[in-house]
Amino acid sequence: MMRSLFSGVSGLKGHQTRMDVIGNNIANVNAVGFKSSRVTFADTLSQTTSGASAPGETIGGTNPKQIGLGTGVASIDLLFTDGSVQSTGKNTDLCLSGNGLFIVKSGNETYYTRDGAFEFDAEGNYVLPGSGLFVQGWSASNGELNTTGAVGNITVKAGKSMAAAATTSASYENNLNSALPTITKISGGTASTIAIGDVSEDTPMTMTIGNTTYSVKTIDGDVDPNKKWTVKTDTAVGADSITINDGGTTDVICTLSSATTAKVDKDTSVTGLSTASTTYTASKDSAVSITLSDDTNVTQTSGVFQVGNSMPVTTTINVYDSLGNAHAVTVYFVETDPEKNKWKVTVGKDFTDTTNTDQKQEIKDDDGTITTVTMDDVELTFDENGKFKEGSGSAELTLKNGSSDMTVSISFSSLTQYAGSNTVKGNADGNAAGTLKSVSIDSSGVITGTYTNGLKQSEAQVAVAQFTNASGLTKTGSSLYQESNNSGTANVKTAIDLGVTITPSALEMSNVDIANEFSDMIITQRGFQSNSKVITVGDEMLETLINMKR
Repeated sequence: MMRSLFSGVSGLKGHQTRMDVIGNNIANVNAVGFKSSRVTFADTLSQTTSGASAPGETIGGTNPKQIGLGTGVASIDLLFTDGSVQSTGKNTDLCLSGNGLFIVKSGNETYYTRDGAFEFDAEGNYVLPGSGLFVQGWSASNGELNTTGAVGNITVKAGKSMAAAATTSASYENNLNSALPTITKISGGTASTIAIGDVSEDTPMTMTIGNTTYSVKTIDGDVDPNKKWTVKTDTAVGADSITINDGGTTDVICTLSSATTAKVDKDTSVTGLSTASTTYTASKDSAVSITLSDDTNVTQTSGVFQVGNSMPVTTTINVYDSLGNAHAVTVYFVETDPEKNKWKVTVGKDFTDTTNTDQKQEIKDDDGTITTVTMDDVELTFDENGKFKEGSGSAELTLKNGSSDMTVSISFSSLTQYAGSNTVKGNADGNAAGTLKSVSIDSSGVITGTYTNGLKQSEAQVAVAQFTNASGLTKTGSSLYQESNNSGTANVKTAIDLGVTITPSALEMSNVDIANEFSDMIITQRGFQSNSKVITVGDEMLETLINMKR
C-alpha cells in the first residue's frame, strides 16, 4: 500500500521537474541563440516478488513478478537544433547555422555561445556587449590571414590607417580586338563625305575640296565616340589631306593626292576616336575647320599614326609612388601586322616608329609637377588561336618626377587576341594612403575593412568551435556554455572548414517551439494530476483499512 504512495510522490517530483524545464523554455522563447531542453523519464528499481521460471516437460515457464517503485528523471537534454534566422540590418551581428558555437573569452576563462549580437567597443574590440566578453578569432597582418595559429581577441580600431605603397608591378589581361580596321591611304577623289555618329545621308557633313574653295555643311546629329568615323571619296582631287587636330599633334587620317580620273570606291573606317573638343580641318593650309564636342572629358586619342596600322587601343592605370601619389599612365596597343598577329605596345604617341627604342610620356600631376614616363616598346605576337605566343611579354616602366625615380615591371602575357570587343584591362599594385571608414563581415566570418582610398583588406576572421557532443556542454548563464567531461574538446577552425554557415547582419532566434511546449505542458499537467490521484486514492484506501478496527 505504501509503495503506491511513494510511486505517486516520485511521479509528482518528476513532472514538477519537467514543468520547470518547460517554464524555462517558454521564458526564453525570445532569447537570442537560446537552446531549449527536454526531460525524459525512466522507471526506478523494481521489487521482485517472484522470479522467472524455465519451462519444463509438464509445465510451461513463468515470468517474474515485479513491482515498480516509481519514476525518476532520466535526463535533461540540450536540443542543439538551429533556430530561425532573423535579419537585423546591423553589420556586426552574426547568425551561426549548423554544428558550431562562437568563442568568447574573459581573462583565462573561455566560453561558447550561439548569441551573435556582437559589436565593436570604444577601443575597437569585437565583444559580446551584454557581458563584455571578447570574441575570439584570427587577426590579419597587412591584410593577410593565418588561420592555422592560435585564436585571440579581435580588434579593429576605428580610423585605422593604411600606409601608402609604391607600385612595383602591373599586368594587362583580357582581349585585344583582332578585327580592328586599319588606317588606309586614299589616292584620288575630290568630294569627300565624313560620316560621324548617326549623321545620315540626309544630314551629312561634307567637305568639298577643289583648288582653294572649301565649304562645310551643317552637321545635325549625335556623336558616339564608339562608332565608326568614315572617310569616303568618289572623284579626283588635288593634293590635300583630311586631318584631326586637337590643338596639339596633327593626326593624318587620309591623304587626297592629285588625280584626274582616279576614283576610290571603298570606305575607310576608324574606330576608337574620342570626341572631346576635337577639331576637323579640311587641309593643313585651310582656315576652315569644324569642332565637335560630346560634352565629356574623354581622353583624346592623339599622336602620329602609321598607314597600315590599326588605331591604337588605349588603357590607363594608376601608378603610385612611395608617398601614395597617383600618376595616370596611358599605354597604347597598336596592331602593326594583322597577318602575323603582331602588336606594338608603347607609352609614346609616335606610332610610325618601328624601332624598339624607348618612348616617353609626360604626365601633369594635380600639383602641377611634370612626371616623365619612359618604356621600351614591346612587341607582342599571338598564335592562330589568339593566345599569347612570343615577344617581349614584359617591360620596365620608369617614372621620373624630379624628386625620385621608380621602376614598375609590366606583364602582357595574359592578353588574348580574338575578333570582338577590346576588353584590355590593366592592374597594378600599390596604393595611396587611406583611413578605415567601415567594416563588413561575410559568410565565412572574415571582417573586411573599407578605406578612404577605395581599397579593401581583411582585418580579422571570427573563429568557430565544434564539439563531438554539444549537448554535453555545461550552461553557465547568459546563453554561455563551457566544456564538460562529456562534451569533448573544442575543435576550433573557420566556419568553412567546419561546414557551418555564418549569416551576417542577422541573429539566430531561440529554437523553442511554443506549440510543442504547450502540448508538453498539458501532458505534464495531466501526468502530475494523475500521480496526485494515486496518492489520494492510496490515502483513502489506508483510511478504509484503519476504519476496519472501529
